[in-house]
Amino acid sequence: MEFRRLDAFREELEDRESPAPVRRAAAALRVVVRDDAGEGGELSAVEAIDWDATAALRRRADRLGFAIAEAMDTAQRFRIGWPAARRLIETTGALDLGCGFIAGAGYDQLDTVADRDEVVAAVVEQARIIQAAGGEAMILSVPWLTRQGADEEAFVETYAAIFEALEGPLYVHWLGEMFLPELAGNFPGASFERVMALAPEKVRGTKLSLLDAERERTLRRALAANDQVVFTGDDLHFCDLIRGEGPAERTVDVGGRELSIGPFSHALLGVFDAIAGPASLALRFLARGDERRYEELMRPCEELGRWLFRAPTMHYKAGLAFLSWLNGLQDNPRLFACEERGRDREHLFEAARLAAAAGCLEDPDLANQRLASIAGGR
Repeated sequence: MEFRRLDAFREELEDRESPAPVRRAAAALRVVVRDDAGEGGELSAVEAIDWDATAALRRRADRLGFAIAEAMDTAQRFRIGWPAARRLIETTGALDLGCGFIAGAGYDQLDTVADRDEVVAAVVEQARIIQAAGGEAMILSVPWLTRQGADEEAFVETYAAIFEALEGPLYVHWLGEMFLPELAGNFPGASFERVMALAPEKVRGTKLSLLDAERERTLRRALAANDQVVFTGDDLHFCDLIRGEGPAERTVDVGGRELSIGPFSHALLGVFDAIAGPASLALRFLARGDERRYEELMRPCEELGRWLFRAPTMHYKAGLAFLSWLNGLQDNPRLFACEERGRDREHLFEAARLAAAAGCLEDPDLANQRLASIAGGR
């Protein structure tokens, strides 16, 4: 494999001033599974997670300039359950990260759901726990609504009840069914636009995980009128969405942070788990107005993202864990509940090739050694 070196880009940045970032970028990170976690579900998620290694991933991303997006889909939120998610949130809050963190508020502390009021109360409880830990709450998509076949009015009423009970800043996550099939029918009709217009003084933005760049641009323009920001969750088209089509038009205060509004997206991406090194450099060049260098670094990262998130998209985390292992950031390439089995060896080896070409593998000797250790059965 050909390994791209990033030293020349780093040296170029050292000779320049460091302007403030023009995009807020949050990395949605995985949990690391212990070597001795077993394969038959013997341990709960709280027991199976290597908490020290998981915290180390978050410290690394923070050093590289990323906020942490905690306890979301990349952390296998719909598999690990609320006890592990709550510990993740509170552990990350205790790290005192310089770039802050955003965490997902859902209702997975409930074993069963009787009605909408229970869902609302559970989401509010989790959002308050996030805020008490020092984070910003991202209201996760609500599969209970899609399972009920809820209509536009039911969606609007549910989110209105959640917002009424909370203080801001809040964000709304629109997760597409390619990430979680039971979300087919999420935000029917004009419900999303209506939800975002309910309380813009509290609801300061959204994360869009729809893998539809044109739809994101359309929604971005509409939300900008209310000074609401869009965090792209599009791991296939993020290079152009983050760069955008023009300069910032104004800044707005979101929870004490100045965020730019303009024809571009901020970013909250699972792919940052794999591309944090080159992406951090690309974003620094973008802050300097050097779109050529930004493109040079970020476009190969997007090519890797397209491979990692190819259908069936929900298995993307297997590639992230594999690349983290090749990078020496964890001692195994596993996921909780053996979810890494969703990708085959050929997929993972191609991910390694693309990661090397993008500058995402920092130690070629270690990566080659670990690849060689499993290549015999290829």
